Amino acid sequence: MKIQRRNKAKPEFTLAPMVDVILLLLIFFMLTSTAANQSSIDVNLPKAETDDTNQAPSPLAVTIKSDGTFYVDEKPTPTQELEQNIVAMVENSGSPFFTIRADENSLHKDVVHVMEIAEKHHYNIAIATIKE
Repeated sequence: MKIQRRNKAKPEFTLAPMVDVILLLLIFFMLTSTAANQSSIDVNLPKAETDDTNQAPSPLAVTIKSDGTFYVDEKPTPTQELEQNIVAMVENSGSPFFTIRADENSLHKDVVHVMEIAEKHHYNIAIATIKE
């Protein structure tokens, strides 16, 4: 007499758990990539009444500290090499856009100097502020 097994194993591959894992990884990397874009150079940004948060952050940031030191993507840059470094970094990024992160106590001439570089090379700029 032949005995039959009632529960036959059916090897099936369900895709739903794998889709859940991929979705969680996607969300994790999206959140960490936006947090990683924050600069580690400590400057007090000026306050503004409007908050333009719907603009995508620039891949390149030129930071001006209150003592007049310049940083291009968190690398200290002398004033003489500032234009060369900005042009090289913008060329590498592929978009003619960068953000100026100037301390609220930085000199106006330093900010204007960076803006003149952008005007000379026809780059678009954004000036970083914080909302009041």
